[in-house]
Amino acid sequence: MYNRILVPVDNSSQSKFAIEMAVSIAQKCDSELTGLHVYAARLHDDRFKQMEPGLPARYQENDTLEKQRNIHNSLISNGLKTISDSYVSNFQNICREAGVNFQGKVVEGKTYVEILKETTENSYDLVIMSLLGLGAVDKSLIGSVCERVARKIKTDILITKPLIPSSDKFLVATDGSGYSCGALQTSLALAEKLSAQVEVVSVFDPNFHVKAFQSIAGSLSKEAESKFRFKDQESLHEEVINGGLAKIYRSYLDQASNIAVQRGQEIKQKLLSGKPFEEIIQYCDKEKPSLLVLGRLGAHRSEFLEIGSTTENLMRMAPCNILIVNRESSAND
Repeated sequence: MYNRILVPVDNSSQSKFAIEMAVSIAQKCDSELTGLHVYAARLHDDRFKQMEPGLPARYQENDTLEKQRNIHNSLISNGLKTISDSYVSNFQNICREAGVNFQGKVVEGKTYVEILKETTENSYDLVIMSLLGLGAVDKSLIGSVCERVARKIKTDILITKPLIPSSDKFLVATDGSGYSCGALQTSLALAEKLSAQVEVVSVFDPNFHVKAFQSIAGSLSKEAESKFRFKDQESLHEEVINGGLAKIYRSYLDQASNIAVQRGQEIKQKLLSGKPFEEIIQYCDKEKPSLLVLGRLGAHRSEFLEIGSTTENLMRMAPCNILIVNRESSAND
């Protein structure tokens, strides 16, 4: 399961929620937590230099200006380092009280770059971070750090959202792809550790094909429509394509049930029809799972894709915590 977990922190209320979840998972999975805070002293130094031309004349003399630079550098670098150490120290105290193994790291640099560098250079099984941070405002959907890390990271990432009601329900989305199978395997293993109930949903979208036919109908001439036999094609589509899609996606749920049975676990399942991310959001609103588990990519993956569109939309908009699984699996794993 998850043995080594990285938790980036910034002392925001959202970050504190991520810490709470990380500690809870670490207790059940016997994980080691690493708390990481990144501070940007060089950014402040650059900003100070950019403002220098606008300083009053008495500060423009070389000796005075150099003195101000040194004072500023000392205050900013030492001050930010001290503050950063306190963030990590607070995290360490929480882990000590909870009986969780912990190590802390403080580095200077660009936040998302340093987080990705840390995950690349060290063997973490999971990263837990908050959807939003200190820069959040009322209309924020996702923080820039979280979004950039989620797009590039090569390991699993659990994105926490504040004020999510606690429950023992996990919801997993499957489309039959290797990544969604990996998400299912991971959710079953985690649910076993956390004593949670797993439900699997599969969503097929007949509306896309309907809209495609409507678009075709609007562009065909009478002669072309006759050659295409549009009415017959449309009827065939409704009878075969839509019905076939339902059967295919039902088979994904049956496959998920078989995987769970092989592990000695039981799952609930639900077949939905519509735009996948929209249907899953509505189902989350209704069932209120504490965690939604998704594969990074889906059935329509390509070599140039960083993250699937359904996963990306749900990361931003789903009303629950999101675990994005970054490994492929199969029914036989």
